[in-house]
Amino acid sequence: MPRQLRIEYPGAICHVMSGGDRREDIFHDEEDRQEFLKTLAEACQKADFQLHAYCLMHNHFHLVVETPNGNLVAGMRWLLSSYTLRLNHRRKFFGQVFSGGRVSEARISGLDCWSGSSGKNCNVWVGRERTWKGASARPRRSWNWRHVCAGKRR
Repeated sequence: MPRQLRIEYPGAICHVMSGGDRREDIFHDEEDRQEFLKTLAEACQKADFQLHAYCLMHNHFHLVVETPNGNLVAGMRWLLSSYTLRLNHRRKFFGQVFSGGRVSEARISGLDCWSGSSGKNCNVWVGRERTWKGASARPRRSWNWRHVCAGKRR
């Protein structure tokens, strides 16, 4: 059964996650995480995304993004392909970094995170994802790589 079409619309707020191909690491060290955040900032600027929360794990990431222009897939395509090119160039790797084979395979939960109290819940879930996935199994330094933006929707 084919996957349902993604519905993109201006003002959508979505939970997005993508993981490493074959569940391999997408972040190998602090420099990789910094490079991803730099690329994410560029993607937000290019696509006019508003980032509400993120959590970077060793083999996947979560984002809560608002898309004022309804261009989630195009912005995510740029983010994932740009990070892949940069990581492969710097580390002398080749091939895909993210699972699915196609950039459009990034998991996008099209829920409106701001309906009722779920806006707060969506951000809290992304912010706490580290504790729910067995935080003691990984070094504590990984906790530095999450951020939840407080405050009201703009």
